[in-house]
Amino acid sequence: MTKPGAFNILATDGQARAATLTTAHGTIRTPVFMPVGTVGCVRALSPDDLMNLHAQIILGNTYHLYLLPGDELIARRGRLHAFSGWDGPILTDSGGFQVFSLQALRKISEDGVEFRSHRDGSKHFFSPEKVVSIQHNLGSDIMMVLDECVPFGADKAYTAKSLELTTRWAERCRQAYPQGAGNQLLFGIVQGGFFPDLRTQSAAQISALPLDGFAIGGLSVGESKPLMLKIMRHTTPLLPPDKPRYLMGVGTPMDILDGIEAGIDMFDCVLPSRNARNGTLYTSLGKVNIKRAEYKEDDGPLDPACGCYTCSRFSRAYLRHLSTARELLAYRLNTIHNLHYFLELTRTAAHAIAKGTFQTFKAAVKKVHAHEHT
Repeated sequence: MTKPGAFNILATDGQARAATLTTAHGTIRTPVFMPVGTVGCVRALSPDDLMNLHAQIILGNTYHLYLLPGDELIARRGRLHAFSGWDGPILTDSGGFQVFSLQALRKISEDGVEFRSHRDGSKHFFSPEKVVSIQHNLGSDIMMVLDECVPFGADKAYTAKSLELTTRWAERCRQAYPQGAGNQLLFGIVQGGFFPDLRTQSAAQISALPLDGFAIGGLSVGESKPLMLKIMRHTTPLLPPDKPRYLMGVGTPMDILDGIEAGIDMFDCVLPSRNARNGTLYTSLGKVNIKRAEYKEDDGPLDPACGCYTCSRFSRAYLRHLSTARELLAYRLNTIHNLHYFLELTRTAAHAIAKGTFQTFKAAVKKVHAHEHT
């Protein structure tokens, strides 16, 4: 059996690459989009829905699962796979971004982050060691180190100090769960804000650590799209070519294809599922706001080119009715479609890379989505 952590590049097309990453719960083919399951489920969907969509790996959120229902409770119930009924790979983030979003409720020190729960105001503390312990209890296939995500607009002096802290925390995470201690992989996170030289510095420091993969964090935090792309394209080639590369929390269709073009392997974003609940759907013809009056008597499928359950069974008129009536079924059917679109996007990209036609594929998608920002 192939050991967890094995990463094999199968094909390249420019910097774009198609590869496999082995985990304890299966081998993932990249490039891959990872649906976000914050509290142990992808909202509105069951594990069977995800299996039918051929989702390869989903995300869980360390911060949220620690607060509710608690990582120790989950561990007593066989860990997150058994607890949630999902037997495929799971990646858990460290909670760093969630703590970042609670700026008024947290205090950062060398030891870690003290914060107050957004639920009840109770006080908690995340150290690098604590974050690894929580993720070990959850039993995720891929754990993320604790990092500090600096806000857009932070000055260079603060950002430089922050990235050094992130490096020291990454070292402590690795020490807390040494290589070979189990089947869980540990990924590092490159920070450095929007200063290319600091990104170079952070990439060198994090890449020097014995980690199983490397992520680019701290993007899509309020900056412009051109700036996000500039930093992503600057940072990606600085990461080890023989390990998986993960772009955290960035995920319009064109963002994903731009990332693949730069050499990114893994993506996640709440966008497809969150937009689905708001009635915004991604199709081969562009984005559709299914609540628009023009679909009131439209008996055609949402996307004639799509073979998902939603498109094969229901009309635009019915989907509009469900969305305007705020029926729970709308959330499920819309989410099934949007995730199918994003999962198929990365699957098709992988096939294009193997055939050497990635640029042609990207150009075709760009014609549809070039002017969309969400």
